[in-house]
Amino acid sequence: MAESDTAVDAERFSPGVPSRSQPFELKGSGALDWGMQSRLARIFRPPTYRTVMLAIDHGYFQGPTSGLERVDLSIVPLLKYADALMATRGIVRSTIPAASCTPVVLRASGGPSILRELSDEQIAVSMEDAARINASAVAVQVFIGGEFESRSVHNMTRLVDESQRHGIPVLAVTAVGRDLTRDARYLRLATRICAELGAHVVKTYYCAEGFDTVTAACPVPLVMAGGRKLPELEALTMVHRAIEEGAAGVDMGRNIFQSDDPVAMIQAVSAIVHDALKPQEAFDQYLRERQ
Repeated sequence: MAESDTAVDAERFSPGVPSRSQPFELKGSGALDWGMQSRLARIFRPPTYRTVMLAIDHGYFQGPTSGLERVDLSIVPLLKYADALMATRGIVRSTIPAASCTPVVLRASGGPSILRELSDEQIAVSMEDAARINASAVAVQVFIGGEFESRSVHNMTRLVDESQRHGIPVLAVTAVGRDLTRDARYLRLATRICAELGAHVVKTYYCAEGFDTVTAACPVPLVMAGGRKLPELEALTMVHRAIEEGAAGVDMGRNIFQSDDPVAMIQAVSAIVHDALKPQEAFDQYLRERQ
């Protein structure tokens, strides 16, 4: 408690200066609660409000993917270069340093392995456990057009309801089935359904034609999935095109941790997302930084 003999009359009211309230500039997020906005601001770095998310959750259905055999050796050194980390609670608790400042986007759905029908997922993590882990968001797979489409959508809406109580955003991951095409028409359908039903962020694939219509039709931030491993310059070109066409960032895994030099690659990706480097410029940076 302040000592009474040190108190002075307050004078700094500045009555001629209008009260300031800084708007939250992330797409579709202006009406969210303060806690929700705060967590999203950890993931989408101001002032660009874009993100370079490192996806390492592949093991929840694939097992030890190439490049993720030893997360402590291959991924922990990359954390300081990532704006966020998408991971499972098992990997977070067992391997990710608690002192890491990198926000966690927690994988919250799962069930089948690559040996079964992948769309047969259920909610695999409670929002209470996400809060205990201090997750900045939770991620749920949505299989539009898949055999268990309705269940996957219901998984997402249940998490959205829980997110409103806990102030933890939901990232919907649109999955493409074996018989579905990654074209703009399908991606518009899948991403818009997720946003309409309450997802705060949507992750989807890039398509060479019409991707700008996918981002334009999605009223919340859209993050591009990295997909299969590409040559470095090709992957950087895809990142640049996605950002130019309206993506709010990338969530990349194999194109980073399977690169010949993952540290140099994630820095090159970040240079495109946050510093507006052209693909060749970023690739030249990658070559200079290679160990």
